[in-house]
Amino acid sequence: MVTKRYKPLLAVMVAFFLAIFMAGTRADAAQKPNYIISTDAAYAPFDFQDKNNQYVGIDMDILKEVAKRNNFTYTLKPMSFNAAAQMVANGQADGIIAGMMINDARKQVYDVSDPYYQSGVAWITKPNSKIKSLSDLKGKTVALKTGTAAANYGASLKDKYGFKVKYFNDTDTMYNDVVNGNTAATFEDYPVIQYAIKNGMKLEVRNPKDLGNGGGVGFFVKKGENALLLQQFNTTLAEMKKDGTYDKIINKYLNSSQKTFVGDTSDNNSMWGILKSNKSAFWKGLVETAKLTVAGIVLASLWGLLLGLMGTAQSKFWRGLSTTIIYTFRGLPLMVLAFFIYIGLPGVIGMKIPAFTAGLLTLILNEGAYTGAFVRGGFDSVNIGQMEAARSLGLSHRQAMWKVVVPQGLKMTVPSFVNQFIITLKDTSILSAIGILELTQTGTLIVARNSQGFRVWGIIAIIYLIVITLLTWFSNWLEKKIN
Repeated sequence: MVTKRYKPLLAVMVAFFLAIFMAGTRADAAQKPNYIISTDAAYAPFDFQDKNNQYVGIDMDILKEVAKRNNFTYTLKPMSFNAAAQMVANGQADGIIAGMMINDARKQVYDVSDPYYQSGVAWITKPNSKIKSLSDLKGKTVALKTGTAAANYGASLKDKYGFKVKYFNDTDTMYNDVVNGNTAATFEDYPVIQYAIKNGMKLEVRNPKDLGNGGGVGFFVKKGENALLLQQFNTTLAEMKKDGTYDKIINKYLNSSQKTFVGDTSDNNSMWGILKSNKSAFWKGLVETAKLTVAGIVLASLWGLLLGLMGTAQSKFWRGLSTTIIYTFRGLPLMVLAFFIYIGLPGVIGMKIPAFTAGLLTLILNEGAYTGAFVRGGFDSVNIGQMEAARSLGLSHRQAMWKVVVPQGLKMTVPSFVNQFIITLKDTSILSAIGILELTQTGTLIVARNSQGFRVWGIIAIIYLIVITLLTWFSNWLEKKIN
């Protein structure tokens, strides 16, 4: 029976997925009792990477001091702001420090520390812009970063001044949208835009003496949890303000030369200079991308092969199950699936899922569904006479599939496999949204430090093109060998 043939295969795949999940869980558990702290890794001067690829900033220095004085350790989880906040809300992280403004809506979901910084909101345009006042924004489009107090402040003015808003997930893209003239202005926390302008971003603050009320910046934990951590943060913050440590940290990032953190800014004048000064970061990002790609390709191919075999089974149950799985995971956008596994699922099962494990499972389920579809198509495209001839020679359906149909069908699908390999490599970039430090996330962190978006993303694009070209050559060679 075909059903019996697939039971061991399904058992192996289920066991494998559980092994991936449990391995990640054990690794995560081994880190305890330290705290898991999420952050927005591209929000200078609060959170960013320095020239040595170490996470620094006002938030990082305060957190380091709190940990030191209270004798605990922490594991940092840098990612996009919204994902970082959701990690805490769903119990994936113990706290978030990310230049996050305190407001009533957030107090419904989180417990929050005393404010450790009072921020004002500035509005910004290109230098020499004809827009001199907020009234000049009427009919124009303003860029805002999702989830920030500056975005809330800007949105609160849109009806009064008659402008439209356009939202972005990261700061650098928002800035460059204004620089390139796609949007007329943006709203941003004053210390953040100060840092970007000092670092070469071609923007100008309008009326810097007339800032909007951004409110207080705080450290957040999930409501009703980690009360001790919150108490330690508040107690240490008060001590730091009293003994002068707090003022030293603030002055370090707001009043010092930015070369202290980004190194020799002459390196930013060319793509070669940026590549040379950040070669270790690019290499680490490329290695992480390669690990995800290779593991994703191999495991998604195995999963897709199983789905393809199930889709050609005699049993209606297995065919229906294959069709349902393929339809479901092909229909889900990759980023939605990644967020569901990494942020949504732990809130349901009550267990943390490491980012790499979540990213790998995302690739397996999504890419495997596409692989299963074309593998099933390859098997179905084998002339039905081949099956009938095999059966007439006394072979069972299972034997005919494995000895006659599968070999011919797989040969037909080799070009599709090659294409799927390349797609898998490119899709790893989407996993930067859940904090995996692959090539794209590496670029985001470097841009946050040096504000050289064009040059950095040019380097990233060239690296991807080189790797994809090499993968294509290898795949074509393999195709010729097989055929």
